[in-house]
Amino acid sequence: MSRLALPLLAFALLVAPAASDAIADGNESAPCGKRDEMLSHLSQKYSEKPVAMGLATNGSVVEVLSSKAGDSFTIVYTMPNGQTCLVAAGSNWQFIERQIEDMKT
Repeated sequence: MSRLALPLLAFALLVAPAASDAIADGNESAPCGKRDEMLSHLSQKYSEKPVAMGLATNGSVVEVLSSKAGDSFTIVYTMPNGQTCLVAAGSNWQFIERQIEDMKT
């Protein structure tokens, strides 16, 4: 992951609750579907697999998927009702080692 990877994941964790609220209100702007179908599509079309995940404050699971070389990535969230929605997609994902010492406050 690049230096942008952690801020991007943090952004996704913040955006997922707002996006799920908008979708729940009927303002569907993000592609959504069954998790297994969406992940299967991303795997087949882009060779992406889950590389990171976290739990958002609204109970949604946020996942980052990336191709092995990082050529493409996708961020999705799965709501407690099981629906999975796309948050972001892009290219040039960079993997970085987790820096535990840098995370201590």
